[in-house]
Amino acid sequence: MSTIRSYRPADLEALYDVCIRTGHNGGDATGLYQDPRILPDIFTGPYLALRPELAFVLADEEDRAVGYIIGAADTPAFVDDFRRDWLPTVAGRYPEGSGAGRDAQRIRELHHPEWMWHEELAEYPAHLHIDLLPEAQGKGAGRALMGTYLAALRERGVRRVHLGMSAANHGARAFYDRLGFRELHRTGDGGGVTLGRETD
Repeated sequence: MSTIRSYRPADLEALYDVCIRTGHNGGDATGLYQDPRILPDIFTGPYLALRPELAFVLADEEDRAVGYIIGAADTPAFVDDFRRDWLPTVAGRYPEGSGAGRDAQRIRELHHPEWMWHEELAEYPAHLHIDLLPEAQGKGAGRALMGTYLAALRERGVRRVHLGMSAANHGARAFYDRLGFRELHRTGDGGGVTLGRETD
């Protein structure tokens, strides 16, 4: 029996592990990067540090984190905070311009967080990331996490939310479609998709 609770600092390493183990179109990204922590240092850590009030954990019977949902109610403000307050804490581990292949791409994303926002999303100011380990999927936990997060946004007066995903992650797209998300934007190469929905 799993439960949803607020994030605690003691969860950090477990949530980093979830991010890495689901970081390749929902599958394990451990062997794809020279330093796989680059993924949670972009997609998990800054939210836990900068927006912990919007971080919710899916915990198993032993209170071990097996999933999470995180995000920001105001994406432009989050991008500014990421650059000012988060990037200096991790930039030394991933110097700008370093790496090759996938690593280089992620390092560019880390140093240039403005990729998270564009004007087409002006009516969808909030965003989110949700990840569950395989053993936690298919049991309604993802839907429950999403409900918890959307309720938190509503409490803050936020009416719409968006998320970005790989177009190759067909399982995730089916999940989001069932929850009422619709396509807002697709990258020029078609590899990335932005989805959005109302919070109510």
